[in-house]
This record gives sequence, C-alpha cells and structure tokens, in this order.
Amino acid sequence: MYCTRTSASTGNHSQKHATLISQFLFLHFPNRTYDDVESNMRFTKSDGVMSAEGILDNPALYLPRHGEDGKKEVDIAIPSPFSHGSEIIKITLDVNQKKSRKLTKKLREIEAIEAKAASGEDLTKDQKGKLATKDKVKESISLLAPSENKKACNDEDKGVTSPKTTKIALSDLQSAAADPTNLANEYIDLTNIYPTKMRTIIFHTRRILKTELSDYQLMDECIASKGIEDLRKIVAKVKKYKKDPSTFQFDREKAKEDKEAAKRKLREQGKRKAYEARMMRKAKREGKTDLEFYLRQGAQIPTDEEIKELKNLLKDEQMQRWKAQDHSQHCMAFHLDGCKRDRTCAFLHTDARGLNTFAESDEVAG
Repeated sequence: MYCTRTSASTGNHSQKHATLISQFLFLHFPNRTYDDVESNMRFTKSDGVMSAEGILDNPALYLPRHGEDGKKEVDIAIPSPFSHGSEIIKITLDVNQKKSRKLTKKLREIEAIEAKAASGEDLTKDQKGKLATKDKVKESISLLAPSENKKACNDEDKGVTSPKTTKIALSDLQSAAADPTNLANEYIDLTNIYPTKMRTIIFHTRRILKTELSDYQLMDECIASKGIEDLRKIVAKVKKYKKDPSTFQFDREKAKEDKEAAKRKLREQGKRKAYEARMMRKAKREGKTDLEFYLRQGAQIPTDEEIKELKNLLKDEQMQRWKAQDHSQHCMAFHLDGCKRDRTCAFLHTDARGLNTFAESDEVAG
C-alpha cells in the first residue's frame, strides 16, 4: 500500500505514481464532498481515497456510498452515536503517541521521496538527507509502539478482529447528517465513551459547526469552553438559532472587532510567508541541509500565563526571558503594552496561546 498527500493541481503527477506503485494504492486528494471522492477515484484509478480536512468539517462525508434508499439497513460499528453502552472505556493517554504521529508523518514524506526517485526525478540535497534517515525513523517508531501493538505486528497468523456491528436504517443516518448540530452532539456523546483532552473536543466541535459558529458569533465562546456542558449549551444555542433565526441578535460591535482581527491575521500570514522565504534562502546560502533550521529559532508562540509573568519583570529581564522562552520571532511589545510600529513591525503580532488555542493546520489538536 502506498499513500501520498497532494492537491488537485498536482493530479497528473499523482496519476503517474498510480502507475508505478503496487495495485494496493491509496491517494490523498482534496475530498470536500462525496462528488470529490467519486471524481478522484475515477481520475486516479486508485483503490481508494482518503480525507483529512473534509472529514473534519463533515464527519458524514462518506455516507452517500450507501445510496439513497432510506429503507435500506446498514451495519455500523458499536459503540456508535445511536447505540451507547453503559460501560465507559478508560483510555490511558500515552505521552509517546504525539511523537509517534510525527515520526509516522516523517516516514510518509520519506516514502514519497522514494517514489519520486523511482520515477526518475532528481532529488535535492535535503531530500537525499531525509532518505538517509529512513531506518532510524522506522526504528524510533518501533520503539515508541506499545508492546501489544508490536506483538500484533509480528504475529502474522493472527487476523484483525472485526468490530461488533449493529444495523440501522439509512434514513436515520441521513436525517442526522442533514444537521451539523446532530453530528456535533453525536461527537460529544462519543467523547464520553472515548475520553480525550478538552482541547481536542473543542477543536473537532468547532470544525463541525464552523459556519454556524461564525454566523451566530459563537466561535470565541466555543473556544473558551471549560467543559463538555459548556459545549453542549453552545450547540443548543446554534440549534435554537437555526430553528428560529429571530432569536439571534447580531452584535455589530463584535462583528467589527472580528473583522479587524481577521485583517490582522491576514497581514501576519503575509508577513510570516515573507519571513519564511528569507530564512530558507539564508539556510540555503549557508549550505544547510535543513532549510527550515532558522524557522524553528524563536518560533514558539507565548502563552497567556507567560505574558502575565513578564509584565511583573523589569525591562531587561523581560527581554532575557523572552529569548530564553524561544519567542524571538514574535513582537514582545505587542503582547506587553501594544506595538507602536503596528503594520510596519518586522516581528510577528500573533495572539498569545490560551488553554484551547490552536491553529487551522493542527490535525487533531491533541
């Protein structure tokens, strides 16, 4: 099996790979709708497609594969949003899971480079350097894997145990999928069965209800949620506003603030791209194999707690602490008392990280 992540603009490149790799081929194309899924399957002639962004926005993305006959019954895994067991499954959060995910992602990148080499493409010095680390990356992943997983991987005689399933009318699934608030509530219910961090629960809830939370000016309230019940109340508000739009009062002042914040974020993104280009050129001039070397220096976004502590220090101590905490890419004045240079400032003006702060690029906000 081979998996690659690409965009529609590089479709021809990926189709070329589809003819080079084995018959068990999975390609990652942008799949925002089920029409995308079907067209990408036809275009690539691959065995399957997967989704990352699309499935975050719409957990029911692949539901249309069952057809439109609402009377039809389909098998779904237990536990499901429609069949809650009384037993709560306790999950021990492994501190190595995050490291393992990063290493797995790195391994996928290495395999993509190998595919390029197999197709006759010339590799850069940096890509060759990454290829040389493959064995070390695989060894690290193996060391991080739980012992029971290692045993399962090495025991080829044991098959994968199929999950228990139950039947449900397709019409019930279609009805639930038609309203994002239903999907959000079902996701929150599942977190009672599969406990995880509150930050992760907020991340996925806001992705499912992204449009609604923005339309009803509830995004900040969602991100600030302290617990499950806070989230449930927000979802209930959305449901209420959708059912009776007259109950929602648009806050013009808040809309103005949100608009200014969006403009500032856009400026910062442009500033960040220009900075990244400069730092990568610098690394290249110096002959570094890691072109992102300078991008990691001082990139850490300060937290709300760190800002509070800095405000109690003398100016010299503030700067020392700022650099020691790896924030040198960010404007300290912006966080402490406001930056007078504003748009002309060469440093980043990024909001401090709170408990539930995350970027759109986060995959699971774990």
